[in-house]
Amino acid sequence: MAEYDIYGLGAALVDTEIEVTEVDLKELQIEKGIMTLVDENRQSELVQALEDHMKTSKRASGGSAANSIIAASYFGARTWYSCKVADDENGRFYLKDLADAGVSFRESYADDGTTGKCLVMITPDAERSMNTYLGISETLSVEDIDESALAASSFAYIEGYLVTSPTGLPAAERLKHLADKHQVKTAISLSDPAIVQFFRTGLLQIIGSGVDLLFCNEAEALNFTESDNLEDAKKALSTYAKTWAITLGAKGAVVYDGNKESTIAATPVNAIDTNGAGDMFAGAFLYSLSQGKSFEEAGLLASKAAARVVSQFGPRLEAEQHKVLLNN
Repeated sequence: MAEYDIYGLGAALVDTEIEVTEVDLKELQIEKGIMTLVDENRQSELVQALEDHMKTSKRASGGSAANSIIAASYFGARTWYSCKVADDENGRFYLKDLADAGVSFRESYADDGTTGKCLVMITPDAERSMNTYLGISETLSVEDIDESALAASSFAYIEGYLVTSPTGLPAAERLKHLADKHQVKTAISLSDPAIVQFFRTGLLQIIGSGVDLLFCNEAEALNFTESDNLEDAKKALSTYAKTWAITLGAKGAVVYDGNKESTIAATPVNAIDTNGAGDMFAGAFLYSLSQGKSFEEAGLLASKAAARVVSQFGPRLEAEQHKVLLNN
């Protein structure tokens, strides 16, 4: 029996989430609905420009894969996360947050640099637009992989955002190689439409001969498979992954277990913040699979969990909210 259900690799980012208007985005030249990498100066400029909004801001540990791993852990999965933080206040905050969520990790701090930060801006239509300064996470590398923990896991989960880093991409490729070597199932998230648009080649490098499970939303599925309709995209995805899950926003999701395709109905909800919805879906889905559930059962829990996340501010749920979802 594996010691861990899910081993994750990804960025360690401290999120600051604030409410903004469409006018704010336009005036500050922020592209809506995607993740944009920025340097520390640009991020500081944005924080200063939005100073009046910061009074209601909330801070949380984040990063796409981390959100998924933390969610899975709160549901009850045994998890490990490999990331990189600096020896600063944000780095210490980040690792404490992982520990509080029951996630295992190798406690270490980089000698210099700063912990990554993400400014998450939420408009009234619930859409999230992110400006990310990776900080020390940009240097996440193969040395940060814990092969013994990986070998003791059932699933290895990789966030697609790693393709943006010169060392993160080789780390993701190495993790995929080691997972295959130790017969650990592999899962990847395509992360963001912009990532697929500009880094498709890197994603293909990570996927290599294929992964066991691929997560994406509809836009990512179309862009990645270079299709103009969802039916063609679904067929094409099966050449890259044995199984997959495509989230469709308010239309729910569709999942494929290698033999059967299942449509997952959306959970009706008043969405106020879509940040973290896809991460929660992946975390709940992987948790369900770790408990021997079917893809349809996993999709139902994942859909409910994602709906709960978008109905409140922040990319994560409180610990007790996971228990409520499991009991409903």
